[in-house]
Amino acid sequence: MFNRFSLILGGTALLSACSPVGDHVDGHFYREAGALVDTGTFGNATMNNTLIMNGERQYTYDLSQRFASEVVTTVNFAFNSAALDGGAQDVLREQAAWIRQFPEVHFRVYGHTDKVGSDGYNKALGLRRAQAVVAFLASQGISTSRLEAVVSFGETQPLIVTQGRERRNRRTVTEVSGFVSGHPNVLDGKYAQIIYRDYVRSAEAPTGLSGIEGSEFITSE
Repeated sequence: MFNRFSLILGGTALLSACSPVGDHVDGHFYREAGALVDTGTFGNATMNNTLIMNGERQYTYDLSQRFASEVVTTVNFAFNSAALDGGAQDVLREQAAWIRQFPEVHFRVYGHTDKVGSDGYNKALGLRRAQAVVAFLASQGISTSRLEAVVSFGETQPLIVTQGRERRNRRTVTEVSGFVSGHPNVLDGKYAQIIYRDYVRSAEAPTGLSGIEGSEFITSE
């Protein structure tokens, strides 16, 4: 009797050890098929493989690197403010000029704050800063359908680790986030033509013709 009882307890413990932490099988008994399997990430691997195979992920990365190397991607703010000063507006005009070259590309603006204030307040402040940047870029002719200001890291990603006021932490960062779905320039996954078209143009050899002056057409009598 003791051995049988021990065996039952041992089997129950073994089943419990095999179940994921916090996953109660009995609670899922009356749920739809697959409820135990789909934890919210189902399909991510397939999506990632698709992006790699069609080149979108690599091209997005390449374009993001190019954007960061050719323009200033960060603007800073005064303490407890989402207002854009003259320097920030100058930077955003340069960003807008660059963004206008690529009407097929999405951009995302991330808002950040320093450590002063509560987490909730700083997250809202970071979002307001990102929204201010999007509004200014829109005033420069960039469609808001290609601009996102939906993510704010608040105070969680400082450039300078300090509990006090730090202007460099009060910032927004503009990044390439992907391609516009259904845009005619990205049909058939031809992302490389978009990213490198300026490089192709710059590689074209200049014409060998030079100006011809009218005196060279004068014939001797």
